[in-house]
Amino acid sequence: MNKNVFLLSCCQGLMTTGNILLVTISALVGKMLSPTASMTTLPIATQMLGLLLTTVPASLVMAKTGRKLGFSLGNIIGTLGALIGFIALSQSQFYLFCVATFMIGVGIGFATLYRFAAIEASDKPARAISMIMASGVIAAVLGPNLAVWVNHHFPTVNYANSFLALTCVYLIALSLLQMVKFNEVSAKQSNLVPRKVKEIISQPQFIVAALIGMISYSVMNLLMTATPLAMHRHGFDLAESALVIEWHVLGMFLPSFFTGKLVERFSAVNMTVVGCIFMLACAAINLLGVSHWHFMIALFFLGVGWNFMFISATALVSQTYEPHERAKTQAANEFCVFSMVVMSSLFAGWLESEIGWQPLNIWSVPIVCVALGAAFWFKQHSHPELSVSKP
Repeated sequence: MNKNVFLLSCCQGLMTTGNILLVTISALVGKMLSPTASMTTLPIATQMLGLLLTTVPASLVMAKTGRKLGFSLGNIIGTLGALIGFIALSQSQFYLFCVATFMIGVGIGFATLYRFAAIEASDKPARAISMIMASGVIAAVLGPNLAVWVNHHFPTVNYANSFLALTCVYLIALSLLQMVKFNEVSAKQSNLVPRKVKEIISQPQFIVAALIGMISYSVMNLLMTATPLAMHRHGFDLAESALVIEWHVLGMFLPSFFTGKLVERFSAVNMTVVGCIFMLACAAINLLGVSHWHFMIALFFLGVGWNFMFISATALVSQTYEPHERAKTQAANEFCVFSMVVMSSLFAGWLESEIGWQPLNIWSVPIVCVALGAAFWFKQHSHPELSVSKP
């Protein structure tokens, strides 16, 4: 096993824990503290906004200072955000909590680039992506259970102590990060003239990859963010919602142990089609009922669908640029993906409140079908086999 990929996977898992913890409790905090129902999911939206606004600067910072310093800076900002989150919730300050989630989003924004750093550190890119994504199993178990365990043993107003625990998690990730040896761009490569961004992003493979990434992440985030609210509306408590989120995140990351091999064998485009089928199955199950089992199975399928689609999209993107072009290409891809994630986070609470849980699932179907159509188009107009030799 590649030591650097393993350490990056641990860091990714610990940083993702913050994201899952926020998903578990932020909508509930918003329901208690927000001035209006339409602002219930504002803390999650500000988290995603912080992530979005970081995508381009994070890539450019790392191009100048290197991966380690850039990742460390992002981790420190996320840690400060967790501490501010504790203060905000202790004082029931809703807008200060939004500032905290914004800073945590900035930290997670830097961490989204771990998967590209893993590609650069490995001679088997697709499997390196899978290893990074598989680390989300840590977050799947630790995130929701950390919120429930801390709230049970150290109860405070608005789940404030959960953010002290999150601070400790982020500090552990920062420590592990210092042991990673990154594969930086060589002086010879950095002197090469990169193509213009317009030329890179106009490639059919990049367009399809970015579209798949945008749809997979935004639909997944929309339904995931609305789930705790829908469950609360139907009488489920925090522990029951946390269990559903836990199984959802397991679905997001557990398949990663073999998704890379599936991508190598069947191609990224074919795995995208399978991912779309899982997402459509999620919507179908949610339309059949609102029992605890309906929520759990549907959200698990949603996670699996996202896993297949997002890893496939990342693998496709990694084939569209040379090493000296990675900063601008990765920045463009991340900006496209997470701009849609911000929108889905911002409107999740309002849509669940205004149109309802089941109509929300109905509207997700044609959106997923767009990704399905893009995959079929690309399969017919290009070679579906994905080469994984190029970093």
